[in-house]
Amino acid sequence: MLNLERLRTLDALARHGSVSGAADGLHVTTSAVSQQMSKLEREVGQRLLARNGRGVRLTDAGRLLADHAARILSQVELAQSDIEAQRGEVVGEVRLAAFPTAARGLFPAALTTLRADHPELKLRTTELEPEAGIRAVLRGDVDLAVVLDWSNKRLPVPGGLTKAELLDDAPDIAMPVGHPLADRAEVGLEDFADDDWVSWPEGEFCHDWLMFTLRSKGIEPRIAHLAGEHHTQLALIAAGFGVCVAPRLGRGPVPEGLRLVPVRQTMRRHVHAVWRTDADRRPSIRAAVSALRAAGRALHEPAPAGGPDGSGGRADLP
Repeated sequence: MLNLERLRTLDALARHGSVSGAADGLHVTTSAVSQQMSKLEREVGQRLLARNGRGVRLTDAGRLLADHAARILSQVELAQSDIEAQRGEVVGEVRLAAFPTAARGLFPAALTTLRADHPELKLRTTELEPEAGIRAVLRGDVDLAVVLDWSNKRLPVPGGLTKAELLDDAPDIAMPVGHPLADRAEVGLEDFADDDWVSWPEGEFCHDWLMFTLRSKGIEPRIAHLAGEHHTQLALIAAGFGVCVAPRLGRGPVPEGLRLVPVRQTMRRHVHAVWRTDADRRPSIRAAVSALRAAGRALHEPAPAGGPDGSGGRADLP
């Protein structure tokens, strides 16, 4: 009889494309992955892996068995979901991922609620950008990911995943206090056609959104600085090195010398939770979504734009 853990190892190899990737995804050593695959090859009596340069690739038999393994593991996930749903208890482990500002803005409160209400539930969290979070859910590396898209640029959600809205996050434009538009009640992105921009790194969803949005307004953006961390972006702005889009979720205190002005247009970051549909009935998933929504609702009313925390206004909830 085929061993389920060895099938899980084969599935991880197929999804990650390497022994090291499979080991990272399974949280085991590379030697453990190699040992499991050697045992599985003996069980089936065929070679499942072949050398490919310095790495390995699946043989035809390996790909065939990996397809079956994916279906078997999906069925096991459904069975576990049904058993948990029948018992109705929030137990076991749930692995959560979120983009950085959501991790900072939602996780502390949500995890506190889950720990208080479900003490037998083990929680693991990690920070992942939206597209990486979706890939991690599809691979089975995490159970639920908090992701985002924008009102004018949606993030595709592949089949096999379920999505739930958590909250809408309104952005401001951050600029030095001496900027000519710093005293405006509201601004549009097109007002900054001649400014340098501080942006998220190239290849990230929010960087692509910024380029798309500015170009749709006939502006070829002058991206002067790239920074993945919002606090780094705001520090550059406070020092006089351009302007940036500054969402409110997870923002926290901002440096002195900064002015945050609401965006005039209807512009929102839509924050969602996504998980595998075959895990939909797991009470732990439902509890996590509920706690994340409650954390979004419980966000305190920030000070007005340009106030002590520079938050601008509360994120609207769906």
